[in-house]
Amino acid sequence: MSPMGTSAASLHREAVDLANQGRLATAERALARAAGLTDDADLSARILGTLAVIRARTGDVGEAERLCLEAMDGTGLSRETVAILEGQMGAIAEFAGRLDDATLWLGRAIAMTDEPVARANMLVNRGLIGMQRRDLDAAADDTAAAAGIFAAADRAIDAAEARHNLGYIDLLRGDIVAALSEMTAARAIIAGVSKANAAIGDLDRATVLRDAGLTREAEALLASAAKTFGDTRMPRERAEAEFQLARSLLTHDPRRARRIARTAVRRFEALGNPTWTARAEALEMRAELAGGQMMRGGTRVPPSRHVPDTAAVDRVAGELESRGLRTESAALRLARQLWEARRGRAAGRRVSIPSTATMDVRLLQYEVVAARAAVRGRHADARRHAASGLDALFEWQRDFGSLDLQTSLMMHANGLIGLGLESAARSGRPDVVFDWSERTRHLSFQVAPLRPPPDETLADDLAELRMLRAEHADGEWRAAARVEELQSRARERQWSSMRSSAVLGRVSLAEAQSGLGDDAAIVAYVYTGEGLAAVVATADSAQLMHLDGWDGVRGLMSGLRADLDMAASIPATSPLRQVVRRSLDGRLAALSRALVEPVLPAVGSRRVVITTPVILNGIPWAMLPGLRGHPFTLAASVSRWHSLRATAGRAPSSAGFVIGPRVPRAAEETGRAAGSWATAVTLPHADIAGTTALASQVDVLHIASHGRHSAENPMFSGLELADGTLFGYDIDLIEKVPETVILSACEVGRSSVRWGEEAVGMTRIWLHAGARCVVAAPVVVADDDACELLGAMHEGLAAGLAPSDALAAAATQTGIVAPFQVHGAGF
Repeated sequence: MSPMGTSAASLHREAVDLANQGRLATAERALARAAGLTDDADLSARILGTLAVIRARTGDVGEAERLCLEAMDGTGLSRETVAILEGQMGAIAEFAGRLDDATLWLGRAIAMTDEPVARANMLVNRGLIGMQRRDLDAAADDTAAAAGIFAAADRAIDAAEARHNLGYIDLLRGDIVAALSEMTAARAIIAGVSKANAAIGDLDRATVLRDAGLTREAEALLASAAKTFGDTRMPRERAEAEFQLARSLLTHDPRRARRIARTAVRRFEALGNPTWTARAEALEMRAELAGGQMMRGGTRVPPSRHVPDTAAVDRVAGELESRGLRTESAALRLARQLWEARRGRAAGRRVSIPSTATMDVRLLQYEVVAARAAVRGRHADARRHAASGLDALFEWQRDFGSLDLQTSLMMHANGLIGLGLESAARSGRPDVVFDWSERTRHLSFQVAPLRPPPDETLADDLAELRMLRAEHADGEWRAAARVEELQSRARERQWSSMRSSAVLGRVSLAEAQSGLGDDAAIVAYVYTGEGLAAVVATADSAQLMHLDGWDGVRGLMSGLRADLDMAASIPATSPLRQVVRRSLDGRLAALSRALVEPVLPAVGSRRVVITTPVILNGIPWAMLPGLRGHPFTLAASVSRWHSLRATAGRAPSSAGFVIGPRVPRAAEETGRAAGSWATAVTLPHADIAGTTALASQVDVLHIASHGRHSAENPMFSGLELADGTLFGYDIDLIEKVPETVILSACEVGRSSVRWGEEAVGMTRIWLHAGARCVVAAPVVVADDDACELLGAMHEGLAAGLAPSDALAAAATQTGIVAPFQVHGAGF
C-alpha cells in the first residue's frame, strides 16, 4: 500500500475510469503511481496494457503496440490477463485502422475471457469494426450483448455508451428517428461524465442531424467537438470530427469540404492510420469532383483546379475495398463518373454498390445512371432513372410524419431533381414538365401526418423555452446552453411521435385539369437550372412557356425584401416614403413583366393556382401589378390543392380572433372583422392555452400579433402571445386545426429554404397540421393596411366567398396593395 493507503489495484481501476471519461493525462499519472506500487505480474501487465491504449488514443500507435507487446511477453500471466491484453491489442489495431488484425485479436480475446466487463468492452470494440464495414447485424449483436452485460454489472455509463452505439447502427440502417432517440436517451448520462465524452456523443449525434438534412446544426456540433478533442489531446477523435464536418459540407460547400478533408488526411497520416487516411482522401476527392455542380438556390460551384484522374480514384477506391469499406469505395467511383457525365462523357462500367449502402450513395448511383442517359440524348431514360431514385427516397421517408424531417430529408434529392427538371424542360412537353414540377414539390407533402397523442413532456419543454426567450429580450436567447438542449429534445420527441397516417397521391396534368372547371387555371413555375419556365393549364388547354430574363429577375429580388420592409415602416408623411415607394413599385412592375404578364393571356380572368420553385421564395405575388385584385392561391403542390378541393365542405360559420400584446390597432382590426360573423369569439389578451383551445373550435382563426421567423430552425418561428411565443411545435399539439388561418403578423409568411424545392415556415406548419389555407405576409405590413384589408376580407369570408376570392375582393374594395397572400387551397 502507498503511504496514503491507496493500492496499485485501486489506482489502476481509477485510471481505467479516467481513460473512459476522456481524461487521458490524469489517467496516465494514476497509472505511473500504480506501477510503482506493485510487483505483481498480472497487475503490472494490465497497467502497461491500459497505458498502451491511452498512448494509442493520444496518437502514438507505434509506442502503444510496443507497450502492449511488452506486457504480453511477461512471464506467469493468467489466462484472463492474456485475454485482456489481446483485447487491448485489438483496440489498438482498430485505432490504427488495421481492421483485419483488430478482428483477429478481439475474436481470440472474446473466446478466452471469463470476465464479463472485460468481455463487454471487447464486444463494443468489435462492434465498432462491424459498423465501419457495414456488417450491421453482427455489430448490433455485439453491441447489444455488451449493453446487457454492462447493465447487469450496474455500470450505467458503459451501458449508456453501448446504447449510444446501437443508435449509430440505427443511423447506418437508415432509421434516423430511432438513432436520435437512442442517442438522446444516452446523452443524459454520457454528457455528464466529461467534456470529452459529451463531444464523442455530439460527434455521432451530428451525423444523425447531417443525414436528416440539418447541416447547419450538425456542423456547429462538429466544429465544437473538434475543438474539444484538440484541447483534450485526442487527435484521432479530432480528425474524425473534421472528417464528418467535411462530409456535411460536401452537400452545400464543396470547396470548404475539400480544405477540411485535406486537414483530416494529414492528421490520419500522422497517426499512422491507413484506413481513415483512405477515407479522408476519398472525401477530399469527392469534394474536388463536385466542381461545376449546381447547389441549392441556383448557384453553381466553381470548377476545382485539383480534379483527381481515374487512376488516382482507382487507387484510393481500391484501398478502401481492400479494407472492407465497399460503400465508400463505390461513392468515390460514382462521384468520378458523375463528374465525367456532367462534361458530356459517359464512359466506364456501372458501379455496383453493396446492399447495406447508405441512402445518399444509393441515390448517387441513380444520379449517375440518369446523367449518363442524358449525355447520350436519352432524356426519357434519364427521367425514368431519376424518378426511380426519388421513389427510393420516398420509400425511406414515408414513415416519417414530422414536417421538420420531411423537408430536411430533401437534401438527398437535389441532384436527381435537377436532372429530372432539366431533362423534362428539354422534352418541350407541358405534361412532362408539370409531372416533374409536381415530383419536386409534392415529395414532402405525400405523407399525411398522424396527429400525435398529448405529450406533457414536450409541452413542458416548450413552456420553458418560452420563459427563456422572454428572459433574453435582446434576441440572444438561442445562445443559452439550456435552450439548445430543450430545442434538441423537442425535435427528437416530435420526430418520434409524428408518424404517417396515409400517403397522398400525385396527380398528372390531365387529372389536375379535370378538377379546374371553367373558372380556374394553373401556373406552375419551374427552374430548370438554366432559366425559368411555366406550365400554364386550363381545363381544356396546356402550354409550356419559357420565360426570358432570369438574371434580371434574380437581380430584382436581391433588394426586394429591404424595399418592402422599408416601405411599410416609413410614416406616410415622410418625404422618404415616396422615394422608397418609387423604387419598390419599379421592382414590382419589372417582376410582373417577367413572371406574370407572359402567362396572363392564357389565364384570362380565371382564378389561379400558382406553384413556384424555391428560388422565387419571398415574392409578394399579390403586390405584382398583373395579379392585383386577381384571385390566386400559392399551393404547396397542385396535387395537394387538387385533393383538398375535391373534399371541400360547408362554408365556414364560426370565427375566432386572437390578440397578442403591443399591436396598436389589433383590437380595432379584430373588432371590425368579428362584426362580419354571426358566431365569433375574441381573446383580447390571448395566451397559449386559450389560443390552441380556440383553434380547435372554430372554422376561421385570425391571429393579430407580432410574429418572428426563425431561419435557423423554422419550427421555432412563432407568434407572440400574452404568456410567450406560440411555436411551430405547439401547432402540432393542436388536436384539430381550423380550415382557414389568418396570420396578421409580420414575417410569419416567410419560409426558410432547405433543400431542392423545400421551404418551411409558419404557413407551411399550419398547412401540414391540417389547415386548408393560410393567409399571411412574407414581410412587414403597415398596421393600417392590415386593419383595413383584413377587415374587408372577413366580410367576404362570412358571406361564403373562398379565401382567395375574399382577399382579392377586399384589395379591390379598399385599394390597398399589401403583401398578404393565400397559401394552400384558397379556392
